[in-house]
Amino acid sequence: MEKPELLSPVGDFDCLKAAVQNGADSVYLGASLFNARARATNFNMETLKEAIKYAKLRNVKVHVTLNILLKNYEFEDAVNLAVDVYNLGADALIIQDIGLLTYLLEHYPDIPVHASTQMTTHNLAGVKQLEKMGVKRVVLSRELSISEIQNICQNSNIEIETFIHGALCICYSGQCLFSSIIGGRSGNRGLCAQPCRLPYTLIDENENILDNGHLLSPRDLNSINYLPELIKAGVKCFKVEGRLKSPEYVGIITKFYRKYIDLVCNNISLSNDEILKIISKNLNIKNENTNLTDIEEITQVFNRGGFSEGHLSNSENRNLQRKTK
Repeated sequence: MEKPELLSPVGDFDCLKAAVQNGADSVYLGASLFNARARATNFNMETLKEAIKYAKLRNVKVHVTLNILLKNYEFEDAVNLAVDVYNLGADALIIQDIGLLTYLLEHYPDIPVHASTQMTTHNLAGVKQLEKMGVKRVVLSRELSISEIQNICQNSNIEIETFIHGALCICYSGQCLFSSIIGGRSGNRGLCAQPCRLPYTLIDENENILDNGHLLSPRDLNSINYLPELIKAGVKCFKVEGRLKSPEYVGIITKFYRKYIDLVCNNISLSNDEILKIISKNLNIKNENTNLTDIEEITQVFNRGGFSEGHLSNSENRNLQRKTK
């Protein structure tokens, strides 16, 4: 069985170094325009060239994000940027806009195109359509369960990428107008102010308080207990969210998943329950350098009220949201 690719987030050059030096197989980053993390430092053409060179010398692939919805007057510039980025040596472009994706596939078929999770591809029919169009890889919606991911992998011939760690949206990822409505900053344009992360009070029609706290803020995803099933399903690439996070975060989370992806693959002939026992044993061993367990390390570097398994379970997740005050 082929070992899945570990794809780490890069918001600046320090994050790139942290990802590469801690075991990433590939990284994803944004150019200065048209990406869904406009508040990250990102890369202009000069620094992007250096980033690609740095990664390639260390056998790490570079995926560049052009993953926002485009306006008509931006289209030509987006196409030119895509071509320029590919000519610099990028291994793939991650695209949201269906018009840009279609145009690139038709006019520049040599450019590997990945369908962004922002496209909200959440069923087999959507995956099959993108496969038919010539897309190389689909980044599935974070709202899918393990059984849905398994079904898609078993019934398609396209590379499948899933998120394994990081922030979750209360809505379908990216398909939200909350930030734009109350602050004029659209998540679909890479400018989300994340108002869902603020505390709120829930009241009834008589203004009685029913609940309060971070009611719209999901806990961060941690899929460690689903790695055996995801790997055996045939997922091609595991993606860590976090292009706005620190180099310390990128390094620690990359190191964590590098260790456990390798551990699962080295024991892939065992049953899932047997592999989970091995994972559990390793999770509870304190590291000599920090005197912390692996779980303690990734919890300390960043979390929102603890971790969640997101939508991976086939039953509803009552642990998805942060605890109220």
